[in-house]
Order: sequence, then structure tokens, then C-alpha cells
Amino acid sequence: MNLTPELLQRYTTERLSAREAQRLAEFIAFGPVVFQVARIMKKWGLLDHLRQKPEGMTLEELAQATGRTDYAVKVLLESSLTMGTLLIDPETMKFRLSKTGWFLLTDTLTDINMAFNHDVNYEGLFDLEAALEQGRPAGLKHFGPWPTIYEGLSSLPTEVQESWFRFDHFYSDTAFDEALRVVFAQPVNHLLDVGGNTGRWALRCVAHDEQVRVTIMDLPQQVELMKDFTAGKQGAERIEGCGANLLDADTPWPRAHTFDAVWMSQFLDCFSMPQIIGILTRAADIMSPHTRLYIMETLWDRQRFETAAFCLTQISLYFTALANGNSKMYHTDDLLTCIDRAGLIVETIHDNLGHGHSLVVCRKK
Repeated sequence: MNLTPELLQRYTTERLSAREAQRLAEFIAFGPVVFQVARIMKKWGLLDHLRQKPEGMTLEELAQATGRTDYAVKVLLESSLTMGTLLIDPETMKFRLSKTGWFLLTDTLTDINMAFNHDVNYEGLFDLEAALEQGRPAGLKHFGPWPTIYEGLSSLPTEVQESWFRFDHFYSDTAFDEALRVVFAQPVNHLLDVGGNTGRWALRCVAHDEQVRVTIMDLPQQVELMKDFTAGKQGAERIEGCGANLLDADTPWPRAHTFDAVWMSQFLDCFSMPQIIGILTRAADIMSPHTRLYIMETLWDRQRFETAAFCLTQISLYFTALANGNSKMYHTDDLLTCIDRAGLIVETIHDNLGHGHSLVVCRKK
């Protein structure tokens, strides 16, 4: 297994004392409690009040400021103190934010991940074991009867949709500017966006190049969401939709045009490796010798920082329990295996785009 130097050092060497390891084990055991305490501390404004008062606040002051009972605030503060998000002055008995508490309150990525885990994942993860045993998203029944979350995405409760799209867009949007420079380094007249979702990448393409046309291929219900999202926006007239079940080997891919570029962003992680090979094989079938396939993914082994690798490997379990039951955030070796078996060759890999994306550029063998 190839890993970056930081990941190699962290994952091959024991770093904790026995006491530290035991504490981490108990931290994991009480993980659901820790998560909900941290979430409520944010939601009720307790962390924000403490940020505004660097000198700290007493329990009574926090209870008065938030309109909560002394009991409710006390159990939250004591839990937060022992989990490391707060510190206390033993003389004044005033609480203040620790560095971890500050990140919990102010870090955008942490905020997005917490909302995603609470609104989308929390209850469904109760059925993770069943999902692992059965190879299907057993936790999805909490929301509806669909075989995967993608068929039901447009029917999810509003707050769940908001957290899902905020999560999805945050990871991809930060990499778009750098990816545009790579894709449009050579002329692109027509781009096929496979799994284009709401059309955010397509809109960026038509804004970047006044001549390019984009065809978005996705599930019919996603194509309808895309049309609503792009309606009236600059360049929308150069974006068209093609509704299709991309897992159906008999579904024809658009052949009416010669595509200069085929784009897949945060798309292949939605499928198992056999499914990825099938999708890439069908993509290769419509590619000409000059067409380039661009695959943008957050490959967990190529991250500069271990925190990112941690987040990505945990996100894999969302795919297991709720999304489809059989996909994940992939290691580079897995993706390269799929590319090779689909009859494609990797030309270049561009790493560290945005928040840890890699852009893999492929052509036909």
C-alpha cells in the first residue's frame, strides 16, 4: 500500500502510551455522546458566547446568556471539559474555549461534516453492520424505500438535502478553478459531464469558455434538478441533459457528437469497483484518440495531511450504510486497477487541488 510520508509514519508506528490508548478507546466508546454534546454546544450558542468572552464565563452566566437551565448547561460543560473542547480557570470557575473548541466552532469543514453526519448519517449508521453483511444501504430505510440514496435525493427532507449538497459541493467546488486550467489547457468544444449532479461544474465550464458546450449525463431525476438549478444562469443555453441509468450496460451513451473531454467529478466513489470498470469501459467506447477523460476524486492515500485521510476513510461508511452499500473513498491503487481494466491509460495525475482532490487524466490504450 503506497502512502504519503506523513500517513506512512502515522499508520505504521505506535504513537500512544498505554494510558493515552485507553483514553482514546473510551473516547470511541462514548463517541455518539461526544458528538451530540459538541453539536448542541454549537447549536445553543454556548461555544459562540465563550468565543466572545476570551476571559471566560461561569456556568450561571452561560445559562443566563442562552436561556437554558443550570442543569442542562452544567452537564454539557462538564462533558465538554473532559472531552477537551473547553478549559476552566480553577480560581474563577470560568470556562473558555480550547483550541479544539475553537476549531469546532469556526472551521467550515468541521461544521459541514457535523451537519452531514447528524442530518444524513446519524440514524442510518445504526444499521451499518447489516449494510456490511448484506452489501446494501440498510440504513437508507430511515429516509425511504429506494435502492440507493441517489434515486431518493430529490425526495429527502429539505434540511437533509441542504446538508447533503453543502457537503458534496464544499469538497468539489474548492478544486474547480485549478481543474479548469488543466481541462482547458487544450481546446474543448464539447464536454461530457458524467454524473453532473446539479450542474455546478457545467456552469463553471460555460463561464470559463464562451464556446464550449456541455452535456450532462445523470439519472433522469438529477437531470431535472440540474435544469432547475441552471435555469436563467449565464451560459445555461449551452448545457443539455441526458437522463440515463449509468449502471445499465444497455443504456446508450450519447454519440451524436465527438467529445473532446469526458469529466467525472466525485462520481466514481459512488460505485463498486466492478461497476466502475463497467462505467469506464463504456466511456472508453465513445472516446476518440484525442478525447481525454478527467477523473477528479479525493483519494485518501494521496492527502497531504492525516486529518483529511481520516475524514475520507470515515466518509466511506456513509456509502456503505446509506448511499449504495458497496462503494467508498478509494485508494489510488484501486482506481488505477479499474482504469487499466477498462482499456484506459493514465497520462498524468494532478494532486492537491482544493481540499485534497486529485485529477487523473486518461486516454484510450
